[in-house]
Amino acid sequence: MFWAMLVSVLAGTGTVRAAGVDEVLARARAAEARFEVAEALEFYRQADALQPDNPVTLQKIAQQLSDLSLAAGTDAERKAQAEQALAYAERAAKLAPDNPVNVLSLAICYGKMGVYSDTRAKIEYSRKVREAALRAIALDPNYDWAHHVLGRWHYEVASLGATTRFFVRLIYGGLPEASKEEAVRQLEKAVALAPQRVPHHLELAFAYLALGREAEARASFERGLALPSVELYDESAKARARVAQAGLKG
Repeated sequence: MFWAMLVSVLAGTGTVRAAGVDEVLARARAAEARFEVAEALEFYRQADALQPDNPVTLQKIAQQLSDLSLAAGTDAERKAQAEQALAYAERAAKLAPDNPVNVLSLAICYGKMGVYSDTRAKIEYSRKVREAALRAIALDPNYDWAHHVLGRWHYEVASLGATTRFFVRLIYGGLPEASKEEAVRQLEKAVALAPQRVPHHLELAFAYLALGREAEARASFERGLALPSVELYDESAKARARVAQAGLKG
């Protein structure tokens, strides 16, 4: 009788616990949809406390921390939050290494860490961004954000001046080959896979500009700016694009 009662109590506790996690995750997703990043982070942390080592929750915590790092007051605070984000992303990727979202989350966190690092670390993080983006694409060739990140990597590395590339190669062993043409190819792929996403069109426009293809850049800017802003960084991406668009001739 005692063991039957104990099993019943434990089963009931598990059900309540699961229901609690589901409710907290629903609140986290709702806050995320409203762009309430700090609130979403708090709910995701609660879910992690109720159900530890869930890779989906860990990746979401990494994402919120990464987003919040941009609003921190100092570089030291931004770096600290980026480090926390990377730690959670690494845990998520270790628990679910074949999930392309987790792998790309690593790429994004590596990129954030590179911003706040010395030159040697920047080079190493840049290599890791490329490796993680390529791995995410290998896991899911139709993952639009992975093509976007790889496209941006090619654009940014290929845009380094010849003198900078020379010293990077001389002192730090260089970076993998990058090209603006490959940036365009990857970003065109991202647009083809998810034409409703504002950032894909706008980053493609910048890649076109880097190649001197102004007519295509103008058209890509116009397409991206005409789309509704539905994601966290859509408006900031549009603001940057409008500045570039205003500088185009004709």
